[in-house]
Amino acid sequence: MERLDGARQSYDWGSRTAIPQLLGTEADGRPWAELWFGAHPAGPTRLTTGATLASLLESSPDRLLGEDVVRRFGPQLPYLLKIIAPDKALSLQVHPSLAQAQEGYELESQAGIPVDSPVRNYRDSNHKPEMVLALTQFEAVAGFRAPRRAAEVLGGLGSGLARRIRRGLRLNPTRFGIRQVFSELVSAGTRPSAQEVTELVEELGQRLEAGDSPSRRVDSNALTMAQAFPGDPGIAAALLLNPVTLRPGEALFVPAGAVHAYISGLGVEIMANSDNVLRAGLTSKHIDIPAMLACVDYVAAPPVRPAPEYLSRATRVYYAPVDDFELMVTTIVPEDDRLALPGRGPRILLAVEGVTTATTSAGSAELSAGQALFVGADERTVWLEGHGTVIQADVP
Repeated sequence: MERLDGARQSYDWGSRTAIPQLLGTEADGRPWAELWFGAHPAGPTRLTTGATLASLLESSPDRLLGEDVVRRFGPQLPYLLKIIAPDKALSLQVHPSLAQAQEGYELESQAGIPVDSPVRNYRDSNHKPEMVLALTQFEAVAGFRAPRRAAEVLGGLGSGLARRIRRGLRLNPTRFGIRQVFSELVSAGTRPSAQEVTELVEELGQRLEAGDSPSRRVDSNALTMAQAFPGDPGIAAALLLNPVTLRPGEALFVPAGAVHAYISGLGVEIMANSDNVLRAGLTSKHIDIPAMLACVDYVAAPPVRPAPEYLSRATRVYYAPVDDFELMVTTIVPEDDRLALPGRGPRILLAVEGVTTATTSAGSAELSAGQALFVGADERTVWLEGHGTVIQADVP
């Protein structure tokens, strides 16, 4: 058992207060977008000794990860756990499949682009399916909605851009129509001007204020995006996506190829151990439209919102359709006395509420909100006691 010091990521879209409030620390005025717990080189988590979790795992992978995990994923932690706190829309993005990531990483490496270069698309050779669990109300857009429904949302709008999008969807209400409209909205040479986007946003604001919007969430999301990125074509492209509102305890799974953007809220995010992000807009970071479009899945479908399966009164689990991770939430009260946590293999325990004590064959450690522990596969059973909520990441 090792106490973890999460790696702070101060991206400009991050809240300045949400994560400090969770941790019970004073805000320093800078954005605090994410806190990483894992072994990815882009945000290495450290132990109390100053060494990294990655170096610890390298010292004894079979013991700490388990022979099964090493056989399936190699001598590395398969997942990355984060606390995420967007205060404004982060990039309109997509994550690659495993084959796409392997090919893209190899090509960029052969081209001599440094892994930490700001113009690099593929920072590793892994896919990046992910799931976010809301700690507060969490707003996002994810996956393409049905073309006819996307066209209806634009109904009654008279701006040239609104008519252009609506016409394209109605002429070809299939995934091929979605692909054409989305590609034209984000690609150089066909994307709308800042003025056209601004006119569209003004229309959305006017009908929202008038109370006759067919989707208040869609209009509200567009206005929020426009505050951070005025005139960005990604605002118009996001109108093609499903709006998602998560209440605390609800989850959203984002598979490879699904276009998405997180807008606001506080959540815990788990993903395959990767930092591969391909962006189309709503960002100050590197954008590579051709690379992004090559990874997009244009099939319209509702957002994937895994329902928790209750293993007991105290523990619920969110299963994702991938082999890299699963997420469990245990809420313990003093009357429970001492609970054995389900799960196996290499685990990270992250406290989000109250004060609890975790005990294994290696010893005990107290956890308060925002604190995390790594538990090796060799420690087997984890016992929990106290009064609070602990999120556990492990490998199915």
